[in-house]
Amino acid sequence: MRNYLRSFLTREALGQFIRLGLIGGLNTIVYFAVFNICRFGLGLNTVWSVTWGFAVATGLSYLLNRRWTFRIRTGWGSWSESGSFYVVNGIAYVVTVAIVVGAERLLPGMGGLGLNLANVAATLVILVPKFAAYRDVVFRASLASNRRN
Repeated sequence: MRNYLRSFLTREALGQFIRLGLIGGLNTIVYFAVFNICRFGLGLNTVWSVTWGFAVATGLSYLLNRRWTFRIRTGWGSWSESGSFYVVNGIAYVVTVAIVVGAERLLPGMGGLGLNLANVAATLVILVPKFAAYRDVVFRASLASNRRN
């Protein structure tokens, strides 16, 4: 366990985490734009607004994280890799919905600012677990292949 935790303190892992954070920032902007358009522009309910925002941001996230965060330049990824990416993000989606809808129900009338703050809280909660899952589950085989070449 100690060696695993140390693996997050390498120069490579730090670079990956910073790139993940930058991509996460961009994806957060995309997510918030889609969420707010759906929720306040189109009048969709919170769950559908989170769903559409997450779907758009997740597709962009896969492409950018594969190519830039983890510097995997070969191919487009396997079905297994894509599938595990969407499973990880599906779990993150469930956590996000739970936090945002929970905040909406616990603090009725909090408005747009409150919903967006709940989304920020959800983003912070899922950041490190997503990084670990991307590195150690989703892109593991591709990263190992890159190291061998």
